Amino acid sequence: MQNNVLILDFGSQYTQLIARRVRELNIYCEIHPYHKIPEDLSSFKAVILSGSPFSVRAEEPPHPDLSNIRGKKPLLAVCYGAQYLAHFNGGKVEPSETREYGRANLSYIKENEALLAEIPTQSQVWMSHSDTIKQLPEGGICIASTHDVENAAYRIEGEETYAIQFHPEVYHSTDGKQLLENFLINIAGVEAKWTPGAFVDLTVEELKQKIGNDKVVLGLSGGVDSTVAAMLLHKAIGDKLYCIFVNNGLLRKNEFTDVLAQYKDMGLNVKGVDASKRFLDALAGVSDPEQKRKAIGRVFIEVFDDEAHKIKDVTYLAQGTIYPDVIESVSVNGPSVTIKSHHNVGGLPDFMKLKIVEPLRMLFKDEVRRVGAEIGIAKQLLGRHPFPGPGLAIRILGDITAEKVRILQEVDAIFIEGLREWDLYDKVWQAGAILLPINSVGVMGDERTYEQVVALRAVESTDGMTADWVNLPYEFLQKTSNKIINRVKGVNRVVYDISSKPPATIEWE
Repeated sequence: MQNNVLILDFGSQYTQLIARRVRELNIYCEIHPYHKIPEDLSSFKAVILSGSPFSVRAEEPPHPDLSNIRGKKPLLAVCYGAQYLAHFNGGKVEPSETREYGRANLSYIKENEALLAEIPTQSQVWMSHSDTIKQLPEGGICIASTHDVENAAYRIEGEETYAIQFHPEVYHSTDGKQLLENFLINIAGVEAKWTPGAFVDLTVEELKQKIGNDKVVLGLSGGVDSTVAAMLLHKAIGDKLYCIFVNNGLLRKNEFTDVLAQYKDMGLNVKGVDASKRFLDALAGVSDPEQKRKAIGRVFIEVFDDEAHKIKDVTYLAQGTIYPDVIESVSVNGPSVTIKSHHNVGGLPDFMKLKIVEPLRMLFKDEVRRVGAEIGIAKQLLGRHPFPGPGLAIRILGDITAEKVRILQEVDAIFIEGLREWDLYDKVWQAGAILLPINSVGVMGDERTYEQVVALRAVESTDGMTADWVNLPYEFLQKTSNKIINRVKGVNRVVYDISSKPPATIEWE
């Protein structure tokens, strides 16, 4: 492909948003750390520099060599990028007298500037910086200001180099998409050809060429990512793809049989393995969340390995890895501090000696869903809420028993079924129930009860990085609570979680 955009990441929390906004324009882009610029830039038609938590005035600020980019390819520098171009090219960057963070409005826009075409004066932009550009770099021409920031945007004379102090990638910048379109399509001449259909055609052809007549094994989870990966591979190699769907005993009620039947109806070569007892035995007496994850991961690897070895002459292991996972692994700051470990087939033992194939490794979650729709996967599967790899184990606080799993499966089924009946399911990004490690006093009939408490959780999000709790109707919560208490033996109290992420996480463990 010769129609790519390179985004150099200086560690900004918004870098993934830049990529998402570019992809929304049907333009393919890749994120690379600022200190690992690709040697071959021939496939990139434009470059964007991200923001950063660092300051150009620091003793050792991020300082890449842009000699193969400046003046040779259209360049857009955002926030830190704008300060970087100024600071290291004859300009002056100083601490802001008052930190400008949040919404601002453009008070001046220079006429006939291609970057700002169709953008009105007073357009709202999002600022997030503690330094300010006091003097532009050599050849710099100011093209936009706000009330507090004189050099809110500038260009370099004689080059297709532009710099902005604000963040066009966040929704708070009301004309940010227009600015990115102006730069990428009108200035850089990038063609908007990145569509789900184009991705499917290209990926299927690449998979055919890469895999040939070899066999591929893939662990299906019932989730969107592994399902879409499986169908892409199925289109490319047919029955040479061997799917394994493991029941760890921690899935939702009836999920193993229902999803397995759906997979077979889709024509996939899939084997269902019920290893519930093996997982529950390994979890007996384990209460620590990380130990639960490790136990589940270990047993999954053992079960998957046992089944994979029954298939002769397998060459490839397929995974549903998506782009945020890839970005995280090569980020400027390295992998983030572990909040919780992730359950992934990627931990398979070395002795399996399988090559890895990851059809979705360059897609964001919403793009995965669009690709799935393009290849005809049922909306019911594509629209499924995310579900944690360790399943209900991390929604049962404390140790795991078969009875606790039964209780939570029943509660969860009532909650999810209710969301569908009230036409709320598709308005929620993720929902589930949590079994708390406490009992509460209750009264049923004339008898005193001392039974368990469950919490219901429903959040809205784009990609799970941040999330807000959903304000579900009181009447829905009331009826759901009554139904749970009346139908699920062992529960006498229901609460609703109204915490957002951050500071809370979506899951409780």
